[in-house]
Amino acid sequence: MDCYNIYGANILDLALEVEDHLIITDLHLGYEEALNYQGIMIPKFQYSKIIKRMEEIHSRSDCSSIIINGDLKHEFGKINRQEWRETLQFIDYLKENFEKIILIKGNHDPLTPIIAKKTGLDVYPSYSVGNYLVMHGDKIPSDWDKIQEETLIIGHEHPSVGIRSGERMEKIKCFLAGEFRSKNIIVMPSFNFITEGSDVLNEKLLSPFVNKTNWDDMRVYGVENFEIFYFGKISHLLKVQKEPYPYDSHFIDF
Repeated sequence: MDCYNIYGANILDLALEVEDHLIITDLHLGYEEALNYQGIMIPKFQYSKIIKRMEEIHSRSDCSSIIINGDLKHEFGKINRQEWRETLQFIDYLKENFEKIILIKGNHDPLTPIIAKKTGLDVYPSYSVGNYLVMHGDKIPSDWDKIQEETLIIGHEHPSVGIRSGERMEKIKCFLAGEFRSKNIIVMPSFNFITEGSDVLNEKLLSPFVNKTNWDDMRVYGVENFEIFYFGKISHLLKVQKEPYPYDSHFIDF
């Protein structure tokens, strides 16, 4: 299965189709150079993988508009050389393939408006598409009571789920779906290929939109190379995680 519908929105690999809009989030362009500054010598490979994945997604989608839901670049207080080069190249690529580009401000984007101005774009705190409200998800808006849309779409959390195979644990990026304050909510995985993200079963939560009041009932949809896998609710996965490995010695029939 390469497409899955949640609250009327279609999962398409790491992207989400909402009406005529394709949504991706948390690219963190320039992340490799930031790691290099910290002494972590990682090659600069992510941009080519992002473009390759975008081309595959675009070939399967008819959307004419694209929304970048925050954290286009990685550095907080500066724009490094890799970020300048790759963000400008990426926006040029989007202009060649989409009629409209919407940038939403994330917590890593205090300087993204400079890039937006240079490319003739605007940066929005959130963006409404029909009955969906797209926002980064790092903070709850002060005008929450005025939100009319029924479904929220956020990033920021970088969700993944740990899949156990014997003694090994592999992470797979995932979407989360549930409710928040009587609204539907979809949490998107990062469009970042340096890390798989935070394991929703074992690591600290980041977004105020996911907390102990709605966490157990969140539904998990894993994504891997355009395949979508429904894993059930968080509560179910946490229960399964506590069960013994199937090949522990007391399960083996000698």
